Amino acid sequence: MTHPESDLPGRPAEHAPDERPGGCADPAVGLLLTISEAVVLAVLLIWLGLRGLGRSHAPVDSGAPPGSGAGAETDWVPTIAFGVLALVVVVLATVLLRDRWYWAGGIQVLVAVALCTLTLTSAFQADVDAPPAPAPAWNSPPCRSGGDSEECARSGG
Repeated sequence: MTHPESDLPGRPAEHAPDERPGGCADPAVGLLLTISEAVVLAVLLIWLGLRGLGRSHAPVDSGAPPGSGAGAETDWVPTIAFGVLALVVVVLATVLLRDRWYWAGGIQVLVAVALCTLTLTSAFQADVDAPPAPAPAWNSPPCRSGGDSEECARSGG
């Protein structure tokens, strides 16, 4: 027997709880999104590579005071770029999984994990590649009295 109140205007139609987006569209959307993200990642890597070449051939700023480390800054742009791309993929995976596109959302979760790993690797690599602090610019003159360095320091030369 049907319930007449379920046919009232303005009430949503009842759906079966297992109803999902149709057939092979779900994996096809996942594959299409993965290919498009691979293209975006390739363009991003080319841009970062060209940017790195430009930075390596840039003239050294000789006007900076010694010891300021002005030419030895850590480049965080690759980490930020990979992080933004990973965040976009995480949001896309969340939307797909909430809309019950399980194959496409699952594939996006795997891509997001790979991009988060790439982001963390880039962050640790930027931290490791950071140049050490510059040595002090002032060198003391050698001690000519024949004594040790403490005697030289007390006498002023």
